[in-house]
Amino acid sequence: MADQKVDTSSPTLTWNYVDGDWIEGNVPIIGTTSHASWLGSTVFDGARWFEGLAPDLDLHCERVNASALALGLEPTKTPKEIEQLALEGIKRFDGKTAVYIKPMYWAEHGGYSLVPADPASTRFCLTLFETAMLPLQGFTVSVSPFRRPSIENAPTNAKAGCLYPNNGRALLEARSRGFGNALVLDMLGNVAETASSNVFMVKDGVVYTPVANGTFLAGITRMRIMNLLREAGHEVVEKSLKVSDFMDADEIFSTGNHSKVLPIIGIEDKTLQIGPIATKARKLYMDWAKAG
Repeated sequence: MADQKVDTSSPTLTWNYVDGDWIEGNVPIIGTTSHASWLGSTVFDGARWFEGLAPDLDLHCERVNASALALGLEPTKTPKEIEQLALEGIKRFDGKTAVYIKPMYWAEHGGYSLVPADPASTRFCLTLFETAMLPLQGFTVSVSPFRRPSIENAPTNAKAGCLYPNNGRALLEARSRGFGNALVLDMLGNVAETASSNVFMVKDGVVYTPVANGTFLAGITRMRIMNLLREAGHEVVEKSLKVSDFMDADEIFSTGNHSKVLPIIGIEDKTLQIGPIATKARKLYMDWAKAG
């Protein structure tokens, strides 16, 4: 079929693969009676293309299928098919601006008593849109009054859309007090992550990150950075960490798919510098991506 074009009110150039077609713009894909629109059965993932590179794209494609299964959906594409579609879609861009790669699944219908998703009604969409990588610039955090749920009361083993309103209110609350982001705790009072990324701290040369305890998504970029730092000779420790540990840190930084490594330059009333470990971690990641 010929490419379709619909509402182009998206903030940047956007292409979507849905129902066998590539369609440009902000595509309406979920109806008023769709299970996803009123009962939240959506999962997604995020990979990146920049400078001719798509690092760990295969792992992101695998994870979106795992997220779908965790939410009771039935993946309709193999990870390899998603990866191939993403690389095909990238060719529709000019190659000058970084692209966000977002595969999604959702349910059209409910199953028993309508509440759980009907796995047979699972639909798929792949969305790609331009968004620049952020430079190695810092942001500030404040401890959020909101907590991360555990696996007993939310699907924390999936990258599920229903988890993100909680992240959103944490961000809004922090920004209302003049901070750029929030440090979010789990239900036991341990630091879990920021409201939009995984988090690391450095003390006396040792790199620490919250242990993956099922309350937050232990990200693909997080694991990649841990491995790269270890290969470079740094001690990296996963453990339960308190706010007091971060307040006493020599350096704090975050990792995530959007911009890979970003330093945190302030926590509450404490100012931090962009540290050497964050700077090195970002360079190690970029060198690894270019070498692959």
